Amino acid sequence: MSDLHWKTAITKVEPNKLTVRGYELDKLIGRVSYAQMVYLLFKGELPSENIGKMVEAILTSSVDHGTTPPSVLSALTVASTGAPLNAAVAAGILSISKFHGGAIEDCMYILRQGMELVKEDHMDFESAAEKIISDYRSAKKRLSGFGHRFHTRDPRTRRLFELAEEYGVAGDYVKLANVFVNMLKKITGKELPLNVDGAIATLLCEMDFDPVLANAFFMISRIPGLVAHIYEEKTRQKPMRKIHPTDVEYDGPEDRVL
Repeated sequence: MSDLHWKTAITKVEPNKLTVRGYELDKLIGRVSYAQMVYLLFKGELPSENIGKMVEAILTSSVDHGTTPPSVLSALTVASTGAPLNAAVAAGILSISKFHGGAIEDCMYILRQGMELVKEDHMDFESAAEKIISDYRSAKKRLSGFGHRFHTRDPRTRRLFELAEEYGVAGDYVKLANVFVNMLKKITGKELPLNVDGAIATLLCEMDFDPVLANAFFMISRIPGLVAHIYEEKTRQKPMRKIHPTDVEYDGPEDRVL
């Protein structure tokens, strides 16, 4: 065996046969959802139906947030130069980092730290939240996942938590996240509701995902939105235009009912 030999536990490729995590891919087609495949790839096992639905909801929740996020503005700017689709998408993805999308990972660490205080130091939820908030304020660090530049009550958070209850996913992390919101108001006097990043972080903690994967959920979710904006830029706008970040008017369909 050569020194260059290495191993992978993800996909096995053989003549006329493709196996993902031990499952024949053609047998999965039409039987499992895209979200269940994401879970299988990340965790190595197929999720239950409800966990698969929860992952699906998470991926839907961040699919787009208009033209103002840095990822969309970056993608539009590159698309406006005449660059191909892959380059424009790559520009958008490369803009997803610590301050744009990265809040999911940071919030997961905050919540895991709080749960550690509860389980190992035997604190109640309120005391754990109060300690972490006080420590962050003393260090002048931002508590990621709480508050939003646009929404005073993020509608995506409410819906994700409703579904988490319905699917049996909601547990101690959801309780802890809500305690954080109440404690933040008590300490700061401000309404700093859990935003969608915080909600996703909470539910990823409930499903025991590694925080290292947190940003992946935001990126996978956001790609369809990026592609839609890039396509519109290429088919509707003039090349090499000056793109104003906020002087934009929506002219799509009015409110529709499912």
